[in-house]
Amino acid sequence: MELSNLTPAEGSVKKCKRIGRGIGSGHGRTSTRGHKGQKSRSGYSHRVGFEGGQMPIHRRLPKFGFNNINRIEYKAVNLSTLQELSAKYSVKEVDADYLRKVGIISKNDNVKILGQGELSVALNVKAHAFSKSAIEAIEKAGGKAEKL
Repeated sequence: MELSNLTPAEGSVKKCKRIGRGIGSGHGRTSTRGHKGQKSRSGYSHRVGFEGGQMPIHRRLPKFGFNNINRIEYKAVNLSTLQELSAKYSVKEVDADYLRKVGIISKNDNVKILGQGELSVALNVKAHAFSKSAIEAIEKAGGKAEKL
């Protein structure tokens, strides 16, 4: 093997399509643009969503609703889930990092603890938000609820 006889792997290099180089090339005459029409002309370009002059879909459909840019989305975690975690892994402190490690929440999720279910173990819970019933249940069981 020498530098002079190195070649690319079979099928890895493809010849480029040379258009407008005569009928014999297979890509001559109309140069793969078809016959007539706006798309066959030189200088043709259109914006995203252009539908040939027809009223575009984003204008045909009605607009409704309101998106609050200040809204904070929370991933809900119930007390019953915390009870299962304490039974399965015997933990005393639960926070967002621990819930990520266990796989209950994703990378950028904010956590809100909700009061559904029973909690019989004293846990120190750190989360971004709590419902009133969740705080009461955690403190009743002898634990602490702290906001992150």
